Amino acid sequence: MRELRIHGRGGQGSVTAAELIAVAAFEDGVYSQAFPAFGVERRGAPVQAFVRFNDEKIRLRSQVYEPDYIIVQDSSLIRDVDVFAGLKKGGIAIVNTERSIPAAVPEGVRLITIDATGIALEKLGVPITNTTLIGAFAAATGEIAPPAIRKALMRRFPGKLGEKNVAAAEYAYNLVKGEA
Repeated sequence: MRELRIHGRGGQGSVTAAELIAVAAFEDGVYSQAFPAFGVERRGAPVQAFVRFNDEKIRLRSQVYEPDYIIVQDSSLIRDVDVFAGLKKGGIAIVNTERSIPAAVPEGVRLITIDATGIALEKLGVPITNTTLIGAFAAATGEIAPPAIRKALMRRFPGKLGEKNVAAAEYAYNLVKGEA
């Protein structure tokens, strides 16, 4: 079983990202589950969302404590929350930032930084980074394929909004793959 933990702030779409990643994984024929964990339920408060992937049914229902992957939607969380806690050696951390990350990244973890906010502003017209980071996650991990992402995004956001979200995800995917 592989596990993902998403760190964000209330209102950034962390829960939606988890749900979309799980739906896309399911579209690819993988068992998946997504669920949130809230502390203070208010806009701007730190939140976590989780996704599990497995080739067999998933019966585990606990929070993810030792993820294979993390996504950090807001890099300011790094100084407020131990976002890297429990991240497995050989894991992948995807951080939305245009700056360098301090030495807080554990040894043996592959760090991918991407300016998801800039991409979201360009492709969506708003600084909502969740679908951009889904594309980066797919490229970095291989857990979900672009056609499954497109299908999940178009189902959730029909029409023009869906196409904009697909464009943001595809751009990030290609950027992380080194094709942009």
